[in-house]
Amino acid sequence: MLNAYIKTTEALKRLRTDKDGVVSFEYIIVAACIVAVVIAVFKTDTSISSALTTGIGKISAKMAGL
Repeated sequence: MLNAYIKTTEALKRLRTDKDGVVSFEYIIVAACIVAVVIAVFKTDTSISSALTTGIGKISAKMAGL
């Protein structure tokens, strides 16, 4: 357990000093925000969800006919 703690601590120290790590961490934050917005839109606006369901249904029907 102590070994895992030491490895985690060292990784966080390297992440703090590494500029590339900071950029990748910022991308993770941005991606999480985008996912949260998309989830919020699909939960509150059923017209988008039904339009996508209808479109996917039509595509599936066309693909089944091939």
